[in-house]
Amino acid sequence: MDRIDDIALFLRVLDLGSISAAACSLDLSVAVASQRLKRLEKQLGVRLLHRTTRQLHPTPEGLLLAGQGRALVEELEVLTDGLRQGGARVAGTLRMTVSSAFGRLYISPLLPEFLSRYPEVRVSVDLSDQNADLVSAGLDLAIRIGTLDDSSLVARKLATNRRVLCASPDYLRRHGMPSTPDELGRHQCLLLVAAHGRQDTWRMRDRRGREVAVRVDGRIESNQGDLLHNAALAGLGIVRYSLWHASDDLRAGRLQVVLPGYRFIDTGIHAVMPQRRLVPPRVRAFVDFLAEKWGETPPWERA
Repeated sequence: MDRIDDIALFLRVLDLGSISAAACSLDLSVAVASQRLKRLEKQLGVRLLHRTTRQLHPTPEGLLLAGQGRALVEELEVLTDGLRQGGARVAGTLRMTVSSAFGRLYISPLLPEFLSRYPEVRVSVDLSDQNADLVSAGLDLAIRIGTLDDSSLVARKLATNRRVLCASPDYLRRHGMPSTPDELGRHQCLLLVAAHGRQDTWRMRDRRGREVAVRVDGRIESNQGDLLHNAALAGLGIVRYSLWHASDDLRAGRLQVVLPGYRFIDTGIHAVMPQRRLVPPRVRAFVDFLAEKWGETPPWERA
């Protein structure tokens, strides 16, 4: 943009007839304005102005630049003004990614109200359990659950992600309720296979804060939480689940908390953005909207 700004300065000099008048109109010192004109001439490899003690006259090259450059500078000013005004308005397409289950349960139901509040916004939602590269995928926002690995991203915590062990009442009637973590080794445990591998070591803390780690196993494992959820409801084993995923079934009695005296280390539910500066208003508006709707106690923690 330096060259465009220098061309705009050159045009202002021609319009006002002197470097000092142009500098004053642009809130520049005469010395800085003169240096920028010399820089422009050096970059273009031509002289643009004939300078005398009293007057400035454009050279033929200066006249050519003035004739063809003015329209370009004016068009660019119109474009940047439009972008600047649009940047303050909540509008455009919000492109986000969120895990399938969480998006279905807690993002999708909020979209009608958000779109009604901001009628100039469109949304494109990628429901995926894979962590996409936000920059290369052209995404504005990700809602990510768990520990964040990529420190180059900007994150805002929206809620705490609490995890519990749960199983169906039918499973617990048939196999008994474990009373200590060590007893999990004798149970069918439903295992998640995530990007970091098979999650078959469960670490939790007792009421005194002491950590306990137990190796678990079972006949069913999957990279999809929904499959493990269905298996737990069918009475096929004990599952480690985020409270947001299990809350409805716990309230309805379809699942029951196992080892309630022990808890896993909490992680977070974050809004993740690829940059800190110049975050589009549509992104800020949606993140603020989620924070407003979930509040201090998100819906899966209530009742």
